[in-house]
Amino acid sequence: MIKDPLKIAIKGSTQDHLPIEDIVDGVVVMKDGSCASILKLSSVNFDLLSEKEQTALVYSYGGILNSLNFPIQIMIKSTTKDVGVYLKNLIRAEEQQTNKLLKERIKNYRKFVEETVKRNDVLSKSFYIILKFSTLELGIKNAGKQSFKEIFKINKNQNMELPFPKEYILEKAKESLAPKKDHIIRLFLRLGLEIKALTNKELIEMFYIIYNENVAQNQKLQETNFTNPIVMAK
Repeated sequence: MIKDPLKIAIKGSTQDHLPIEDIVDGVVVMKDGSCASILKLSSVNFDLLSEKEQTALVYSYGGILNSLNFPIQIMIKSTTKDVGVYLKNLIRAEEQQTNKLLKERIKNYRKFVEETVKRNDVLSKSFYIILKFSTLELGIKNAGKQSFKEIFKINKNQNMELPFPKEYILEKAKESLAPKKDHIIRLFLRLGLEIKALTNKELIEMFYIIYNENVAQNQKLQETNFTNPIVMAK
């Protein structure tokens, strides 16, 4: 009996088409066997620094990049900031203020914010450093000499889309990524920047927002793990 392909497609999840297999212990496992750790970095208001401080920061940052013996990826994510709550607080403060001079200043500031928002979107920028674990580090180029079942005992429940069992990939990825992660954290802490590796929950929330931009602002993500469907079908 041939199954209706439309019915099969309905049962599928949008998440099945994502390149991410799972998120475990702060490690993003991709379906091709590669992995990544993602660190969030605080920002510096460069324009407020003196010329000497700006020069020192640029040279220090360049020194960090030149000292690395492994690749990193830097990602900047911009999101539109909702200032509605902030404006409501200003209105409340204006109404409660009894000093006429301060009341007038709050009113003028509120109008300034409203006009600024009308002219330009208020953006919030987040900075991330991505450390990658390549499939080449798994020795996949030599894996074809033997079948996967001969090299590893793969049970029937193992996701065969992965080139090796997930546990083995995670073990190798952690061995490679952990020292790189510690090294990057030490380097950027010297610049006075806050940097931390994203947890499972933070990674899931980040990918949820990326793949659900239209609903993420109004729909809160429930407690879940990545293997549960978290991506809304469009």
